[in-house]
Amino acid sequence: MKIQERTGAGAGRSAAPAQPSVGDRLPTPPRERKPALAALAVLLILVGALGATMLVLQAGDRIEVVKITQEIPAGQAVNDSNTTSVMVAEDPGIHYVQWSQLAALKKLKAVTTIPAGVVAVGEMFGEEAKVPEGKALVGVSLKEGQYPAGLKNGATVAAYRVGGTSRSGSGDDADGGLGGSAGGDSVIVDKAVVNYVQDEKDDDVVGSTNLPVTLLVDEAQATVLTQAASNGEVALVLVPGN
Repeated sequence: MKIQERTGAGAGRSAAPAQPSVGDRLPTPPRERKPALAALAVLLILVGALGATMLVLQAGDRIEVVKITQEIPAGQAVNDSNTTSVMVAEDPGIHYVQWSQLAALKKLKAVTTIPAGVVAVGEMFGEEAKVPEGKALVGVSLKEGQYPAGLKNGATVAAYRVGGTSRSGSGDDADGGLGGSAGGDSVIVDKAVVNYVQDEKDDDVVGSTNLPVTLLVDEAQATVLTQAASNGEVALVLVPGN
């Protein structure tokens, strides 16, 4: 009897399949792949790497060129004391003067005044200086006492006749357009610009009693100033405007 009861109890159980537990999740569909975005990301990485490579290559493509360290007046040349070398990025559109060409550059003259601190380019130099129209360059050799101490390039000066007979106010001076007056003023040129003055510390000046100076004057004043300079009768005085 007990065996039959157990059998009957087992037969009354449901044969339905077991339900999944609450913690189990249904499978999710696979995510959609976007190959266009992946390709774009790769392209951006490649562009960035290429740009960095180009910057490195440009930074390394440099040349050694001439830099002007002191002002060079028109008509004067470079030398070892007014130049130095610097590295710049090479540019085919700029005619840099390379440092290896310094010896050849010394044979040329500045066509106009070259300020200090600039990098030399070929257009700055030529066989002779370019004098402005209506102007002339006159060289004078001055003894001590005939020029102010510390005379510099670009200074504005007046040129006086000294040690000779004053001709100011004469007919010749009037024709020459000089700044003298009929009262016997000894001014030869009332305003001249110092185009070049040799450094008093240079060996050539230290060993000499004269200081070479080049003046930029009106063309009409050049003849009389040259005559006075040849006789050693010129003295320079600084005037307002410096």
